Amino acid sequence: MNVSVIGTGYVGLVTGAVFASLGNDVIGVDKVEEKIRMLEGGKCPIYEPGLDEMIQRNREDRRISFTTDIDRAVRHATVIFIAVGTPALASGETDLTQVEEAARAIARSIDHYTIIVNKSTVPVGTGDFVRRVIEENRRRKVDFDVVSNPEFLREGSAIQDCLAPDRIVIGAPAQSVATPLLELYAPLERPIIITDVESAEMIKYASNAFLAAKISFMNALADLCERTGADISLVAKGMGLDSRIGPAFLQAGLGFGGSCFPKDTLSLIQTCKRYNEPNKLLEAVVEINDARVERFCRRIEERLQPLEGKTVSLLGLAFKPNTDDLREARSLTIIRHLLDRGARLKAYDPVAMPGAKQIFADEGERIEFREGAYEVAEGADAVVIVTEWNEFKLLNLERLKKVMRTPIIFDGRNIYNPRRLHSLGFEYFSIGRGSAAS
Repeated sequence: MNVSVIGTGYVGLVTGAVFASLGNDVIGVDKVEEKIRMLEGGKCPIYEPGLDEMIQRNREDRRISFTTDIDRAVRHATVIFIAVGTPALASGETDLTQVEEAARAIARSIDHYTIIVNKSTVPVGTGDFVRRVIEENRRRKVDFDVVSNPEFLREGSAIQDCLAPDRIVIGAPAQSVATPLLELYAPLERPIIITDVESAEMIKYASNAFLAAKISFMNALADLCERTGADISLVAKGMGLDSRIGPAFLQAGLGFGGSCFPKDTLSLIQTCKRYNEPNKLLEAVVEINDARVERFCRRIEERLQPLEGKTVSLLGLAFKPNTDDLREARSLTIIRHLLDRGARLKAYDPVAMPGAKQIFADEGERIEFREGAYEVAEGADAVVIVTEWNEFKLLNLERLKKVMRTPIIFDGRNIYNPRRLHSLGFEYFSIGRGSAAS
């Protein structure tokens, strides 16, 4: 099948690469010329395990190509996926500017029946919006249909999530419209649910908001555990063995970040308000999440006071392991908080440092980026665990202690055993683990 994907970000690149691997003829299109030059030159503009190799293999087999020529991409396709960015506005509502631009571009070039698929995360009603934009701007009176096919990819495991999803959701105006999508996904042999367009759009937001709610629920309990002497890790284990709850997303920590949970939860809150159905539960989810970093930084500040002149080393910058994504990363807020209070910072992340260096380019000597966990911890008054990369879990802690000025660890992800850290002579602060937390 001839497939075009508008947008070469996480979703667009993974979607295009996987469909090419399934034997389809795929064109990826983006208006950013630098990204297309990188992709045509064999370089992936994002970090995602396995994606470089998959794209390169399909380029060599001539199953995927990249262009800035959207007219070519539209004329090529039987199915067009819109996979552009949908960032949050200051109000929390979803910015559909890029979706509208893609719809207008499709309208200018469409010359045969085409199925347009919203792959981007968009609020309920966007399918109708895209249909109206194309109808009002098309130059040729050709038929088309708009489908919702939300993605459920996790950065760091996006290829596996695309190849073996828990479910595939297709929101279509009719069964006949869904059929080509069924054929496209058939080789994956995964559960497929066909709904109306509005329900498919709602499923995506409802799923992400529910997972965000699990995280905030556990973080609220973690605060109580610190007061009562309970251990949130054991509480989570006991809860997770209940088949009605499950163990996923029960880890207490610094809260959720990234490109999905924060903006999707805010967007759903705004949708509720727009339809005069305010959702106090979701508002509390966001409020709890927003307070996590401030509470964590306050603990660092209280222990190291005064912070001015102290050296604090951060392990991890990306919002989660196995990605270089810094969108809504907790590290950014922690860095700004500590810099504002006069601390001198050092930081290390296996893949996210180039992006962080750009963000903090104006900070000069106040923040250093080092190549390696032991190097970044050298001379530190405290080490702060921000991202739970596996290499941090496997550190030689005795070696770490030797290079630090003061053996203090603030663990924002609970990756270490408190008793072991104490036995090694560390002063150890974790989250929600009662008397063992410090």
